Amino acid sequence: MVYYVFPLFIICFVFHGAACRLIGCYECCMRCLGGVPYCSLVATLLCFSGIALFCGCGHQALTETERLIETYFARNLQDYITLAYIIQYFQYVIYGLASFFFLYCIVLLAEGFYTTSAARQTFGEFRSTMCGRCLSSSFIVMTYVLAVLWLLVFAFSALPVYFFYNMDAPCHTIDILTETPASINQLCVDARQYGLLPWNAVPGKACGMTLSSVCKTREYRMTYDLYIAAFAGAGITLLALLTYTMSTTYNFAVLRYLGRKGIGARC
Repeated sequence: MVYYVFPLFIICFVFHGAACRLIGCYECCMRCLGGVPYCSLVATLLCFSGIALFCGCGHQALTETERLIETYFARNLQDYITLAYIIQYFQYVIYGLASFFFLYCIVLLAEGFYTTSAARQTFGEFRSTMCGRCLSSSFIVMTYVLAVLWLLVFAFSALPVYFFYNMDAPCHTIDILTETPASINQLCVDARQYGLLPWNAVPGKACGMTLSSVCKTREYRMTYDLYIAAFAGAGITLLALLTYTMSTTYNFAVLRYLGRKGIGARC
């Protein structure tokens, strides 16, 4: 708990240094902590954690997927060159997502701080302006659109988990049927069925003992775990965006209410 409270003291000191010298640092910081936008703060922590998981694990998982396809499912470069370009494209998209969400979360957190009673007590009587209400409503629309779009990303991130889950089932069966090689050779995983490779790719699939050796590699287990972590990160980010949606909606109501009553609130 100390690790979360200490940065808030730093923020309070930066924004309220002049007031601290007048009424005392302890009282000022306690008043500042009472006006912290906790909903926006929790959403920011969730968003940072989710994006870090999704982008970091997703980037490495895509790299390991390309290595697995190249090593075990395709012999000709032309068979997986399209997949390699797609993976590279998604990795560049991940860089952009990480940068965008970092900046956007900071902006939403700042917007939450300046619609609390702490900001009003520092800068004097609060006055709601048309520009402020327009900006707050813009945040509501943008966050809602981002939440809907990220819901699609969340669903899309489940696809590689589904693929590796289906691949893990025959791997587990092979471990059980090690004493009957004839049955093992009938167990296959075809990457072409999932659109990862064209239908004329050779071999395009791994069967029997080849599949067993793939399942026992460190790259396979690590890639599977990375995709699960990226899927969890996408879910955490979606939860953060929904929290932001509620927070920005409340902040918009605060702007209208404070403009009439001059009363501070927290969100």
